Amino acid sequence: MPLDVPAVLAAAPTVTDLAWDHRDVLLYHLAIGAGRPATDPGELRYTLESALQVLPSFATVAGGGQAAGGGFALPGIDVDPAAMLHSAQRITLHRPLPACGKAVQTTRVTEVLDRGRAAVVVLRSEVADGDGPLWTAEGDAHLRGEGGFGGGPGPDRRRPAPDRAPDRVLHLATREDQALLYRLCGDFRSLHADPAVAAAAGFERPILHGLCTYGMVLKAVVDAHLGGEVTRVAAYGTRFAGVLYPGGTVCVRTWQEAGEIRVLATAADRADAPVLADTWLTVR
Repeated sequence: MPLDVPAVLAAAPTVTDLAWDHRDVLLYHLAIGAGRPATDPGELRYTLESALQVLPSFATVAGGGQAAGGGFALPGIDVDPAAMLHSAQRITLHRPLPACGKAVQTTRVTEVLDRGRAAVVVLRSEVADGDGPLWTAEGDAHLRGEGGFGGGPGPDRRRPAPDRAPDRVLHLATREDQALLYRLCGDFRSLHADPAVAAAAGFERPILHGLCTYGMVLKAVVDAHLGGEVTRVAAYGTRFAGVLYPGGTVCVRTWQEAGEIRVLATAADRADAPVLADTWLTVR
């Protein structure tokens, strides 16, 4: 059986040492589109080490990409990689991320959900340094064809956009080489660089990393709604609903709610096809 649910749930936690410095943070910020215009004071807080603040989504690449949970390579999972999709990402911040740090990440499977035609493996990472907890991250892996094993569907994590006009509409232009730049943060999968691999996967050309869009959208919301104050972000989550091609434009619609901002991101140049859905940001 490709998916051995008891083996997955019984797998021992994975412990990983993470280390990063201001150069890793600067690269990440540039890779998600910061620094345009280069001399804008609002951009310099992401691109100049003397005044550097760390966007919370950096947690997904801290330690050279190791913080993403090892790509869901776990005992009990023996499926075709093409049938596995990173379908959701959530981060809870326990305190602001330092520009330079060393931490220990402990990762374990917390749930295997039965969604009928698919299974969803929920991987949780707890990250702490010498001063205590830093962040908790959860990623969902959607495994096509592995459902129907008799498990429960899990909680309903949908966070649909409110049924009213958005409070703000933002347009984020991406660079044609943005996926090539983002790869340097640690995700070197050929799908994001090699046209032949992308074509074999059914795409017209290499696609942008979902976690790159995840970071881009968070930055845009922090800048537009929170005055660029990254420390006001308490938690941030999304469901990856579709692809974005480098060079395309993301349309970000936002709704201010009590203590929360709801977000929908679409591909403006592809008839507003969904890119990030059920997206939310909890504000301190």
